[in-house]
Amino acid sequence: MRKWIRAVAIGLMVASGCVSAQVDIAAYIKKDKFTDIELSPTGEYFAATVPMEDRTALAIMRRADNKLSGTFVLGKNSHVSSFSWVNDNRVIISIAEKYGLLDSPQPTGELYAVNADGGSPELLVGYRAQGSGLGTNIQTKRTELVAAFLADTLIDDDRNVIISVWPWTGQDPYTRAEKLDVNTGRRIPVAKAPVRRANFSTDNAGQVRFAEGAGADNVSKLYYRDAAGSEWRLLNDEGVSGRIQTPLGFSADNRTAYLQVQNARGPDSIVAWDIASGERSQVLRDSVADPLRIIYRDGTSIPVGAIVQAGKPKALFFDEQSAEARMYHSLEAAFGGDAVYITSSTKDGKLVLVQAYSGSNPGDFFLFDTVAKKAQHLISRREWFDPAKAARVEPFAFKARDGLELHGYLTLPQDSNGKPLPMVVMPHGGPFEVFDSWSFDSEAQMLAKAGYAVLQLNFRGSGGYGRTFHQAGAREWGGAMQDDVTDATRWAIQQGHADASRICIYGASYGAYAALMGVAREPDLYRCAAGYVGVYDLPMMFTTGDIQKRGSGENYLREWIGEPKALAEVSPVNLADRIKVPVFLAAGGEDERAPIQHSKRMEAALAKAGVPVEALYYSTEGHGFYTEPHQREYYTKLLAFLARSLGGRQAAPTAAQP
Repeated sequence: MRKWIRAVAIGLMVASGCVSAQVDIAAYIKKDKFTDIELSPTGEYFAATVPMEDRTALAIMRRADNKLSGTFVLGKNSHVSSFSWVNDNRVIISIAEKYGLLDSPQPTGELYAVNADGGSPELLVGYRAQGSGLGTNIQTKRTELVAAFLADTLIDDDRNVIISVWPWTGQDPYTRAEKLDVNTGRRIPVAKAPVRRANFSTDNAGQVRFAEGAGADNVSKLYYRDAAGSEWRLLNDEGVSGRIQTPLGFSADNRTAYLQVQNARGPDSIVAWDIASGERSQVLRDSVADPLRIIYRDGTSIPVGAIVQAGKPKALFFDEQSAEARMYHSLEAAFGGDAVYITSSTKDGKLVLVQAYSGSNPGDFFLFDTVAKKAQHLISRREWFDPAKAARVEPFAFKARDGLELHGYLTLPQDSNGKPLPMVVMPHGGPFEVFDSWSFDSEAQMLAKAGYAVLQLNFRGSGGYGRTFHQAGAREWGGAMQDDVTDATRWAIQQGHADASRICIYGASYGAYAALMGVAREPDLYRCAAGYVGVYDLPMMFTTGDIQKRGSGENYLREWIGEPKALAEVSPVNLADRIKVPVFLAAGGEDERAPIQHSKRMEAALAKAGVPVEALYYSTEGHGFYTEPHQREYYTKLLAFLARSLGGRQAAPTAAQP
């Protein structure tokens, strides 16, 4: 496996060298060897997504000899966002595009398929399926302007899958469910949703039973039907119930459906819905956190539990005495405190692929024989990191000034002696529905290597803690969300984690906004601020950038950020005269999410106010810097900037190239 990954890396990207002095930036910006990895139905193959500088490839290998079998890769900014085995020889692939490292990949609605040996790559459905795209010689394909998404791989069908087809503007707007032949691209309609932008869910016989979507009002509606050809009936309307319900799957006999249900207060729950009687019963709910990942019975699509993450991830089950629960809990115990998750399994359930991970471990993968009860190490996502030498990541919780319980993570240098440390507060981007987790964070680990404690907070508005917590962030840019970050900083001082005289605040995207607002609102709390691809002029979000260009973008901005006329007073660009500490800004000229004008206006306002400011701009970068030389220069300058205020380590000199 190691030889295979090395061969893929050589063929698809250039690895960075390493040096030992001070902070070795190369180790932290080096791409993961792979992102996701899954077993084929019989276990003959593995497939894995391999990140490159500006695209993501799919690589397939034979398990018997660990040799590369085939690859699939598209052009610049095109990413294999997800994939699924349809049979042991054919993989279906969903494509997304993004134009910066921090961009959220945007699905293109295109579905490709490729053989395990890399042969017969076909664009099955999508807007580029017409014209000169791949596979246009296949006459059985329908060529139309649609977006398509995988709904079900149909476990007992080796040739077909169920997809959701979203027509483009100007056509019948209601989503269709279709059966797609992954060899020819032939599509057969099987259902039509009673709602736009719908996702379909099937039962264990492959029959479409649920449709969940939203119209122009962005209000979620869930519909159900008893069988193929039956009438749809409305099961939940978010506008009436005040919550979203999402189907997860069915029991083995198809008599019970499992739904993830938002609650009026607190985290989501999973309920079992008896279809015949209409009765509902709660089968899983954590006291703090939402279900993060659903656990399915090996080799099936039958839900049996979920991973939740209030602090460290843990597995919860509908039946804690079930075979699945016993196996998961034994794996958790065997991996000595690491979280575990079964990413895939063979169809017969005899082999499963287990990921073990933590805040200090980027991810180790093991092939587990469920019959012999033996695990074999397969590959590590970043084998150049030794988890035992990485910074430790500790969950924490405290109450904000208004009594709301908040959760986050504190990364502490490996050689920390328990005394107050210089600290970097690092609010996450998004900000809504995004959240920090107990997983390996390259930036936090790099900053800890430089000698800093790193505080990451899931402030109100973050995902993972229920509907009420998420909605508590609406229109709170510069308000309660910012107060949460301030309260967390003061909590770290009170707990003895942070040296009050040596704290800086740094973030990207929304996190950059929070960093500049932090030093504007709390000029005596922080010693410096750094903003990476940030937004600093909130009214400008209504006139520039990609959010306002979307169909419901302006409604989203008004609902979640506020009215333009009220946002000037919470825009850092207008508060530069309140900032008394040095500032570092970085941005890309091709950034559509946070256009570079935000940073240039912020820089000009700071310079006018006499605030020390330095900036780094790349005209060819987007929302986050892609290229290794640009990343290296950025982090070198960031560490140098922080060191001037906090006294930490700087970047090691770049090794001479042969």
